[in-house]
Amino acid sequence: MAQLRRDYEQFINHDAEIIVIGPEDSKAFNSYFQKENLPFIGIPDPDHGVLKLFGQKVNLFKLGRMPGQIIVDKHGNVRFIHYGHDMADIPQNEEILAILDNLNAEQD
Repeated sequence: MAQLRRDYEQFINHDAEIIVIGPEDSKAFNSYFQKENLPFIGIPDPDHGVLKLFGQKVNLFKLGRMPGQIIVDKHGNVRFIHYGHDMADIPQNEEILAILDNLNAEQD
């Protein structure tokens, strides 16, 4: 989440909002968001309901939910999904921002 925080203004400038969905309960999730001063929206998902809707897997051998990045356009259509194979397997912000550029160009 540090890289998302670092470039948060760029995401806003690309007409995007970051929503982080995590496996913790609401108390732990809120505590983490406040402690880290995260500027984006966080949604606790301890029962994995949202995770299941998007088909993301839980890998108990790797301590639970693997990272996933999903871009949903303004019409509610999923336009990009990346499910990581480990905690370091996440797209760079530049890649996500380029996808947002393409989506914004489609809407012009």
